[in-house]
Amino acid sequence: MSPVFPMLTVLSMFYYMCLRRRARTATRGEMNSRRAIESNTRALPINVEIVQYAKEVLDFSSHYGSENSMSYTMWNLAGIPNVYPSSGDFTQTAVFRTYGTWWDHCPSARLPFKRTPPTFCSQDYVELAFEEPVYPTAVHILETYHPGAVVRILACSANPYSQNPPAEVRWEILWSEAPTKVNGPQARQFTPCIKQINFPTNLIRLEVNSSLLDYYTELDAVVLHGVKERPVLSLKTSMIDMNDIDEDEDEEKYGCGMDTLNKEFSIVTLREWPTNGYFDKLPYELIQLILSHLAVPDLCRLAQTCKLLYQHCCDPLQYIHLSLQPYWARINDTSLEYLQSRCTLIQWLNLSWTGNRGAISVSGFSRFLKVCGSELVRLELSCGHFLNETCLEVITEMCPNLQELNLSSCDKIPPQAFNHIAKVGSLKRLILYRTKVEQTALLSILNFCSELQHLSLGSCVMIEDYDLIASMMGAKCKKLRSLDLWRCKNITESGIAELASGCQLLEELDLGWCPTLQSSTGCFTNLARKLPNLQKLFLTANRSVCDTDIEELAANCTHLRQLDILGTRMVSPASLRKLLESCKDLSLLDVSFCSQIDNRVVLELNANFPNVFIKKSFTQ
Repeated sequence: MSPVFPMLTVLSMFYYMCLRRRARTATRGEMNSRRAIESNTRALPINVEIVQYAKEVLDFSSHYGSENSMSYTMWNLAGIPNVYPSSGDFTQTAVFRTYGTWWDHCPSARLPFKRTPPTFCSQDYVELAFEEPVYPTAVHILETYHPGAVVRILACSANPYSQNPPAEVRWEILWSEAPTKVNGPQARQFTPCIKQINFPTNLIRLEVNSSLLDYYTELDAVVLHGVKERPVLSLKTSMIDMNDIDEDEDEEKYGCGMDTLNKEFSIVTLREWPTNGYFDKLPYELIQLILSHLAVPDLCRLAQTCKLLYQHCCDPLQYIHLSLQPYWARINDTSLEYLQSRCTLIQWLNLSWTGNRGAISVSGFSRFLKVCGSELVRLELSCGHFLNETCLEVITEMCPNLQELNLSSCDKIPPQAFNHIAKVGSLKRLILYRTKVEQTALLSILNFCSELQHLSLGSCVMIEDYDLIASMMGAKCKKLRSLDLWRCKNITESGIAELASGCQLLEELDLGWCPTLQSSTGCFTNLARKLPNLQKLFLTANRSVCDTDIEELAANCTHLRQLDILGTRMVSPASLRKLLESCKDLSLLDVSFCSQIDNRVVLELNANFPNVFIKKSFTQ
């Protein structure tokens, strides 16, 4: 070896990389400092930390509350705390729609996508805008009930209040961790150690996973601390994360943001190796099976190693089921274009959370489906705010075999666009939660999609007459197994009677927060008698549910697994004992705010029926 380049030990190489990284950071910091000194328009000194609460809630995937009120909605995250430091169940907080694993064990549960990387466990998200773009130094999350759901905090380079949208939108992970179970439901201020980023931000995204929680997590406020100029990395730093160094090296080599994944998709230059490492001795099917365990980015990287593995990694059979949701921040039109040739046989496609802020265009989405839509059976598009009427028209034309369509929280789709869904007569599952679907379009869908088995209409506020909708379901949707009518405001006993008579295969029914249903009309006893296959029944916040209803469920719905009667004042401990004795499969019973069911009764029932999770919420 040449004396000019003496051999470096592993330790010296590590220090070399650390010093080089520190030098680069210091250089950029010095440039920022010079700019700050030269500018006379700075409102604050560069060393002053700015503390700000969220100014606005920009986007979210779900919430427990109504679209027409503030109770339990994500909009409560804007501004100063309403509840903290108090603990308990308060309507002034932000609450997501689900918790625990109960939703994974009901008839409407969907099969998970394979190849989801273990580092991605997010189930919901909320995006918050702040007044001033800053380099974040801390993020405080005020959790007031059942904390521990936050699993990722991200920062965005785009300023939501800027008149000029950036050419590229970058998202950086400030902090990420697997979900944890916190001992006790008490309030806390959660302040994880965040990493420094090289751009100012006033757009913060929280991602949550509530699967380990015993009840809904409640968030009160988010506080962003930061400085106007990028801080110089302190020389007293005791440890530099090797992962940060690797990421920085990748940024130098490949660029950052979406370009990284796109280059992995597009690189076709293959390295020349003398052999294929004996892979060519293995049967084709065995290599395919081995590669099926790789995540999509790993598959794209492996394709660059040799011609044999390139052939396997680009085989459309590797992309029968494809979830791009874990990579939502990096997926754009270019990504879809690169994937087209590999996805000609795709059957399951998950594009949930992708394409927002201009990342995916209508034309890019349409081009992809025209090439890859013919075999699609399942299409997940939750929170796809790029979707419009043209997109739905393309879906119905290019996906003749489609059976499952998820448009949850696609609240930018205009009402008239939903008429196109009626052309997909093969649909078995349709999720329209928090969409602007109107009555005329929905009646057309129900009329022509008679194969429907699972239908979600939760928080669809533009439907005027749910009784008419229920009547059409009873007449046309005989195979319906699950129905979500969460927070529908005008269904009555008439609609329930039509539904129960026509859809007797129903196993799951959510009538939570439906205020026009009254037990005195006999609607709940009618349900219990007509729907013996019920496994999940949510009557949340219906104060009229009484002992007669519970006893009818005990007598007729012995397969019941989940029952929510939160808020009723008319149910006694005696009727609950009958229910628990009759329904041997019952695993969830929510009796929160049931005035006759105090903590002493809950402890007694828990002791006698240990296999049932009996929830009693509280407010302090």
